[in-house]
Amino acid sequence: MGSYIRGEDASSSYKVLIAGCSYAGLSAAVNLLEQCDNTDSPIPVDVTIVDERDGFYHLIGSPLALAVKEYSEKAWVEFKDIKVLQRPNVRFIQGALSRVDPANKTATIVSDRPAHATTHQEKYDFFLAATGLRRQWPVVPQSLSRKLYLQEAGRHIDAVTQSTAPVLVVGGGAVGIEMAAELKVSQPHVNVTLAHSRDKLLSSEPLPDAAKECARDLAAESGVEVLLNHRLASAKPKTRGGSGEGEGEGPYEYDVEFENGHRMVASEVITAISRSVPSTVFLPREALSADGYVNVRPTMQFETGTGAGAGATVPNADAHFASGDLINWSGIKRCGAAMHEGKLAALNMHQLMLRERERRREGEGEGGGHEPVFQKLGEIPPMIGLAVGRTAMSCGPDGMDYGPEVMRTFFGDDLGFKICWDHLRLGGIKA
Repeated sequence: MGSYIRGEDASSSYKVLIAGCSYAGLSAAVNLLEQCDNTDSPIPVDVTIVDERDGFYHLIGSPLALAVKEYSEKAWVEFKDIKVLQRPNVRFIQGALSRVDPANKTATIVSDRPAHATTHQEKYDFFLAATGLRRQWPVVPQSLSRKLYLQEAGRHIDAVTQSTAPVLVVGGGAVGIEMAAELKVSQPHVNVTLAHSRDKLLSSEPLPDAAKECARDLAAESGVEVLLNHRLASAKPKTRGGSGEGEGEGPYEYDVEFENGHRMVASEVITAISRSVPSTVFLPREALSADGYVNVRPTMQFETGTGAGAGATVPNADAHFASGDLINWSGIKRCGAAMHEGKLAALNMHQLMLRERERRREGEGEGGGHEPVFQKLGEIPPMIGLAVGRTAMSCGPDGMDYGPEVMRTFFGDDLGFKICWDHLRLGGIKA
């Protein structure tokens, strides 16, 4: 196993760098601090969280955040308003990692500030990669500040709610289904069409046909027109007001044509086809799969030498963890799995801290000290929770279910915001 022992005095704080302020990163931070705060055996730790955004964005809520302005306000929470992490030993940096050097345990961080960008080196004892997948608009907003995000979301909402012709959502995966249904339910006057290139929705997911057919039925029941076997060929913008380019006061419309010859006019064309890629360019190639995902052990620690760099090894692999959507693991990418994986990383990181502390206290060599008890991630079977307007569907190893009760259980009344917020204890740990 790779070395993780620091060359510092045992009384100094462990420096933990977490890349990513979403479900996995926040779960790791909260659970690690809780473990290190243990009154019977406290461990000093300093946590730095780096994210391109200036806060936490509730990704699950995107379909509603891009349909209702009041919800948009709720879905993005700035760093300063995450109460549980407002403490002296937690620091937030809005910026991006350009490079992580596992051998020297340093990360290069580029911080965007008004008028100029700064670059600095950040030393750490333990590192967690939790930057997830890079997703395109309108799957997620592209703005990096809450202020600009609200403007971006507002423009989109104004465009779709003022439509004179149907709004076309292209892509029948989970994102497309949820976006189409949320828009129709929250804005009933808008005609919404969902077009998918295959003969079943959720076609890329390893789910039974019954689940895919249920998703189609629920979308239709929400008032969405579902077009299967409709692959988009072109969407050409028409002129404003119909009288000439740039003239008139009306919004743009689009002449839409599908490969099967079907044509329609749409006020807006929303592309919900996921072309997500792991946000891991800052990591060494030897840590990654051929597709750019982080190869991890069941303990959430980096693998030592199975990445794209043939024959290479990852130095200090034991001190480097990854959790969330960017790991090379089984199962459909979900926030529940990301939060669980972040917790496992925190618990196992804490076990390594305990071992080092006891070794140094007892003056023992590599063979002594606390024996870590690692929590391990098992194989994750295909499972999904899908919000479709006012109802929802769930599908997993225990079977499939759907209806309003499934919606309440999996998403509550705000697409899971309160469920995730409370689970992560972001509003503060109640006495």
